[in-house]
Amino acid sequence: MDLQGAIRSALVARLSGAPVIYGFAQPRENAASLFYTRQVEARGLHVVEQNLALATALASSRARRGMSPPQADLPRDEAAERDCHRKLEQLGLREYAILNPGAGWGAKQWPAERYGVVANRLAAEAGLQSLINVGPDEQELARAVEAAAEGAAKSFSGSISELIALTRGARLFIGGDTGPMHLAAALGVPVVGMFGPTNPARNGPYGTRSVVLRSPVSITSHKRRQTPDEGMLAITPQDVVDAALDLLKDQHG
Repeated sequence: MDLQGAIRSALVARLSGAPVIYGFAQPRENAASLFYTRQVEARGLHVVEQNLALATALASSRARRGMSPPQADLPRDEAAERDCHRKLEQLGLREYAILNPGAGWGAKQWPAERYGVVANRLAAEAGLQSLINVGPDEQELARAVEAAAEGAAKSFSGSISELIALTRGARLFIGGDTGPMHLAAALGVPVVGMFGPTNPARNGPYGTRSVVLRSPVSITSHKRRQTPDEGMLAITPQDVVDAALDLLKDQHG
């Protein structure tokens, strides 16, 4: 079953030797459908709902009637939980927001300095410190956020298990269309999502309280452009702060 809908993933499925290969009738990359033996019509707007439709095609008729998106049950790694707790103690943090300045490609990336401005204002207006999730080769981004935050944001890096532990304890997540954003949504953490070339109706935070910011200037495209999306640049720090404060206010309501 190919959930990715890409030529490469469909080709891997065919090369696996499996006699039956399920995929979407209209996959993300059209040529991928040539490798499927069973084609399924996607249902729903969001990719989670579409993938569920594909999984449903494999299920029995009894299962089909009751299938719905399950709650994510992510693992708890005790060692990672302890390491995460220790790092938070060293930073002197108990409540925090997570900032995720990285992105898969440049067009999806909101300027790092603006994350720092948001952190500064959250500290001033909500008394909430921020942690910067630092992925591989993102140290320069983190330094730019820290400099603009003027002490209101600190870097945090670790394993995937530690990121899960860190995200579980966050009051808020702020970032673009990335894996860490979807992790936060799966864990039920409120999300402020900044979207540009990808469509939040399909790829937005799913199953959690969220505010999605997207400029009308943005055009849906999966081209891996490294230049900033004009629509992403149209989203201001104040837009993000207002959305964050609304979500924080709802937590106390």
